[in-house]
Amino acid sequence: MKQTEEKRDVFVAIADPTRRKLIRLLADTDEVALHELTPHFQMGRTAVSKHLMILKEADLVKNRKAGRETKYRLNPEPLQEVKDWLAFYDQFWKERAAILKSILEE
Repeated sequence: MKQTEEKRDVFVAIADPTRRKLIRLLADTDEVALHELTPHFQMGRTAVSKHLMILKEADLVKNRKAGRETKYRLNPEPLQEVKDWLAFYDQFWKERAAILKSILEE
């Protein structure tokens, strides 16, 4: 990603089920190489790599070169934005459920 480009939106990055699965797999490990991730998907290494790049552009994934391999790890910090957004709606629905309960009890 060029420095002049904006960071990819975290919500866009997690919108795809493949990328959500990648996040889950990365959450279970400290660091993992592309060839270890690929067998978990019905697609080739190039396609998995493209999904990892989208996650990297959203800063959800960090990578480092280890010899001829690139190792990937999860950076969970951008997920805080998602958590905060969901927390608002969690409270919203709790309040609505409480209102509905009081109406039904009347």
